[in-house]
Amino acid sequence: MKCILCKHGTTYSGSVNVTLERDNCIIILKDVPADICENCDEYYLSKNTTAAVLDRAERAIDRNAEVEILRFAA
Repeated sequence: MKCILCKHGTTYSGSVNVTLERDNCIIILKDVPADICENCDEYYLSKNTTAAVLDRAERAIDRNAEVEILRFAA
C-alpha cells in the first residue's frame, strides 16, 4: 500500500515497537506486526492488531502498572 503520511513510499510487512502512555502509565509492546513505510518508517496496524494492543494496554492500566514492557504474541 502507498504510505498515507509521506505519499512516496510503499509499505512492507515487518514488526515495530509500540509505546503508549496514559496518565502515569507507559506501556511498550515489542515485535508488533505492522505494515511499515520504506521511505518514512510510518507504520500501520491492522484492525485486529490495534484491538489487541489496546486491550493489553487497558489491562496494564487496570493493574496500576507504572511501566510495562511486553512482547506481543498474536
